[in-house]
Amino acid sequence: MKNMFKALLVLSALFFFSPQAAMAEGYAEKAGEKLTDGVANAVTGVLEFPKTVIVDSQSQGPAYGMTFGLVKGMWNTIFRTGVGIFDAVTFMIPTKTLVTPKVVWQDFNKPTTFNLF
Repeated sequence: MKNMFKALLVLSALFFFSPQAAMAEGYAEKAGEKLTDGVANAVTGVLEFPKTVIVDSQSQGPAYGMTFGLVKGMWNTIFRTGVGIFDAVTFMIPTKTLVTPKVVWQDFNKPTTFNLF
């Protein structure tokens, strides 16, 4: 019985120094990043509304930004907030990000795109 216990102890020590243990650290980092991004997107998703109006006004003109940009901004606000909630709830499951840029303030002058498929 003591020999079996020693063998299990050695095997468990080998596991903690193996490449799988290193992958587990990467997994924890990715899960934490997904949770952080998810909470940030859920809370600050409302910033997508003025961002979209500004970006569309700069690229397409003020009339476009104040009409279609408003509608698009409402959609982007709802979707970014929903993606944030989804990411925060499912942070344990590694997935690709569904929205680019990852958070609303990153590349503020770049239009938001959603990667659904």
